[in-house]
Amino acid sequence: MTKLWKAEGNGTFLSSAIAEAGVVIARGGTVAFPTETVYGLGADAGNTEAVEAIFAAKGRPSDNPLIVHIANIGQLDLLVEEVDATSRLLMERFWPGPLTLVLPVKVGAVSARVTAGLPTIAVRMPDHPVALGVIRAAGCPVAAPSANRSGRPSPTLAEHVRTDLDGRIDGIVDGGPTGVGVESSVVVVEEGGRLVRLLRPGGITVDDLKAAVPEAQIAFEAVSEVTEAPRSPGMKYTHYAPRGRLVVVQGSERLRTEWVREAVADAKRAGDRTGVLTVAERASLYEADLVVGCGREDRMETVAQELYAALRRFDDNGITYIVAEGYESAEGIGLAVLNRLIKAAGNQLIRIGESES
Repeated sequence: MTKLWKAEGNGTFLSSAIAEAGVVIARGGTVAFPTETVYGLGADAGNTEAVEAIFAAKGRPSDNPLIVHIANIGQLDLLVEEVDATSRLLMERFWPGPLTLVLPVKVGAVSARVTAGLPTIAVRMPDHPVALGVIRAAGCPVAAPSANRSGRPSPTLAEHVRTDLDGRIDGIVDGGPTGVGVESSVVVVEEGGRLVRLLRPGGITVDDLKAAVPEAQIAFEAVSEVTEAPRSPGMKYTHYAPRGRLVVVQGSERLRTEWVREAVADAKRAGDRTGVLTVAERASLYEADLVVGCGREDRMETVAQELYAALRRFDDNGITYIVAEGYESAEGIGLAVLNRLIKAAGNQLIRIGESES
């Protein structure tokens, strides 16, 4: 049975509830808790049996590494061999916060299941009082991927966690909706600090990274197929996907609108229940079984906050074919939104006026 700890009316928790959740983790259990990005599913990173329980609950591929969450910088020394100067600068600027750093792992520091056998470990310090409280109460670094079934949209509400994992995990700490709405940015520093490679865009943007380490080059490949062991979560497999088929389309506003309308009409004739994922200011342009206006295009942070809940709405309404509008100016947090949409569509992106890719 999965236990639920709920926030009080003012949004705070009794310290005893956080302490109880931490004890469950310390004793080898699995607990979902809110972070500033999405809900994570936590277990003691040094306990192989507990970590395996994460993989079992999520149905997660075994070669997909986990991010380890810490509550203070002292815990980092237990996990990594060294921290280069550029990574240190990024920590000072963005921790606590939605930035994950890939660093050389200290042998024996965590279960080999956490690192998927790689010589590196992905670490971050979340910026959420409940997450930090649970990690402190557990008294250990906590491995915590998103608290959803593998491949499904990440949870931004405790109810999303219950839908996917009720009965599969020991507890859920309900801290209300998360803030950022998409996962942390994952980076690795290379070439002696001269190159910061963005492995997964998220709450920390490319511009944020440039401002923090202006002497370093920031590199990111928007769409890539990873055939070897992924260095970071979210790199290899289809993620964030609704149950229905999802197509992401880019192009000029006029051509994109026409394409979406025709695609929806064709799908209806084929017997599909149809959906369109767009932004609030464009929702009235479309007719489908479900049209979701997800945030506002002039405030991409609202799109990020609402994205995963929007994808889950299509499942709740039995939608079998979904067209999502891509964003022509995918900058800032919009880069993370587009990245998640492309991953949810199995790395397939249709560009109107160009060959499909």
